[in-house]
Amino acid sequence: MKINTSNLPLPVTSKLTDTIKDALKEEDLNGKTSVTLNFRDPDYSAETGGYHPVEIMLKRQGDEWHILYITDFCYAGIGPYAELVKDLDFDFGAGVFQTSYGYFRIEEGLDVYVVWEHNFLQYWLKFDVYDIKVS
Repeated sequence: MKINTSNLPLPVTSKLTDTIKDALKEEDLNGKTSVTLNFRDPDYSAETGGYHPVEIMLKRQGDEWHILYITDFCYAGIGPYAELVKDLDFDFGAGVFQTSYGYFRIEEGLDVYVVWEHNFLQYWLKFDVYDIKVS
């Protein structure tokens, strides 16, 4: 499996793509045109906090896979009215970076992305906080 990161507007590291490939090594991707990885901390809640859920979607183009988007979710609201919303969204397909403050060109998310990726990989690899579902 090859994940193409050339010409991306954000510095997606080989550590992230290698880890994604490792997570997908048991999956049968033959004939599939896209795959979504969902990362969930089973203890995350609006009341107690925890590690934000993350979703990464890859799309096949020929023999390569491309990252379509990376979305980090969080709870907004309190109590029974809390709902999961996008906290950060790096949409490579549309070239847009989204936060609770609005939409921006994806390049404007550079500093945020670097910190986000580092932290995400620590939570995933070092602390092993996520249950992963592939669809």
